[in-house]
Amino acid sequence: MSTLVAAPPRTAAKQVVIEDLVKQYGALRALGGVSFDVNTGEWVALMGPSGSGKTTLINILGGLDSLTSGHVVVDDVDLSKLRENELVRYRAEKVGFVFQQFHLVPYLTALENVMLAQYFHSVTDEKQAEEALKRVGLGDRLTHLPVQLSGGEQQRVAIARALINQPKIMLADEPTGNLDEANEAIVIQIFRELHKVGHTILMVTHDPDIARQADRRIELAHGHLHFDTAQHGPSHPLNCPLADTADCCTPVSTDDEIRFDHLLEQIWVCGEEGKPAQPEHLHASGPAGKLPAVTEEPAARVLSRMSDLRLVQMQNGEVQLTSVGSQRARDVVRRHRLAERLFKDTFSVDDSEAHTQACKFEHIISPELDQRICTFLGHPKTCPHGNPIPPGDCCDGKSKS
Repeated sequence: MSTLVAAPPRTAAKQVVIEDLVKQYGALRALGGVSFDVNTGEWVALMGPSGSGKTTLINILGGLDSLTSGHVVVDDVDLSKLRENELVRYRAEKVGFVFQQFHLVPYLTALENVMLAQYFHSVTDEKQAEEALKRVGLGDRLTHLPVQLSGGEQQRVAIARALINQPKIMLADEPTGNLDEANEAIVIQIFRELHKVGHTILMVTHDPDIARQADRRIELAHGHLHFDTAQHGPSHPLNCPLADTADCCTPVSTDDEIRFDHLLEQIWVCGEEGKPAQPEHLHASGPAGKLPAVTEEPAARVLSRMSDLRLVQMQNGEVQLTSVGSQRARDVVRRHRLAERLFKDTFSVDDSEAHTQACKFEHIISPELDQRICTFLGHPKTCPHGNPIPPGDCCDGKSKS
C-alpha cells in the first residue's frame, strides 16, 4: 500500500495546485512565490529565459527536488509533507519524465530500458513494455541498444518508459532540444496524441511553435510568474499597469495592439515586395498614444501571442497572415498611407515627419474618419512614396491617379 500523504480535498478538475512556491539555494532564490493550478488533461507550455526557474519547477513537481516553502499538490499528494522514501514512491506512481537528455542505460535494449521503469514501480511485464514501444512507433526496434538508435528513436524509448506505469502527469524538459526537425515533429506528434487521450502535460520549451500547440502558456522570469494565458489572455501581462481597475485583464493591451499593427504592416509590406517575412527581420515597436514609444519586445514573443489570436501563422520559418490578420493588416496599411498622403499634401511636412505622424495616426483613425480622409483627398491610389493604398468602401471606382 502506498504511503503517500493525501492532501486536503481539492476541486476535482485541479490536478496540480501550486501556492506561493519558494525554492532557495543558499542566497539564490530560484523560485520566488509562484502560484498557479493545472487542470486534469491540460497541456501547459512552460517558457522563459535561462535561469528563470523552469527546470527547478519541473524538478519539484517531479519529486526530484524539495521546496523551501509554500505548497505543491499533485493528484491530491502534498509534496511538502513527503519524506525521501515517499518521494521515491511518488515518482514511481504519479510522474512520467521526459528530458532533453534521454538517460537510457547503454547496455540495455529498448525493451529492457522500458522494463526497468516497471521494475522500480512493481513487477516487470514484457508484453506491456512491448506494447508501449509499439505505441511510439518502435515495434521493430525492441532489441536495439541505444547506440543503434537515432536521437529521435532514443527519445521515443524515453517516452515509452515514461508512460509504462500510467503516470498521472507527464513532465517534459526540452524534450526536442537534441532532435533534428524531422524527429522533433515525430516526438511532438506523440505528445499531441497523449494530450488527445487525456494526459496532463507540463513541458518546458523555448520554441514558440511548440508552445502554440499547448492549451496554455506560462512564462517565468527571474523566478516569478510573468504571465499566464489562462489568467490574462494570450498577451496580457501579470504586472498589468491597470491592476484593480475596470480595464484590467482585457484580452489584448493597448501597447500590444500597437505592436500587432506594426508587425502586421511589416508582414504586409514583405508580401508586396515578394519577400519572406522572417521573424528575425521584424520589429515590434513604434509610437503609442501618450507614450513616445511602445516598450521594445522581441518580435518572436509578440508573434506568438498574435498566433494565439489567429492573426498569423508560421510556415517553414516564415510568418504568414491568416485571413483575419490579412484584413487587419490591409486596414492598418491603408490608414498609414492615407495619413502620410494627408500630412504630405495638406500640411506640406517632410517625408520623415509625415511617416512619424502617420505611425501615430494609423492606430487611432476610425473607419468613419478613414473614409472622410480618403474622400477629402480624392481617393488617392498611392502614398507619397508611390506605394499602393488599398481601396476602401468609399472609393467605389472614384480613385484618382
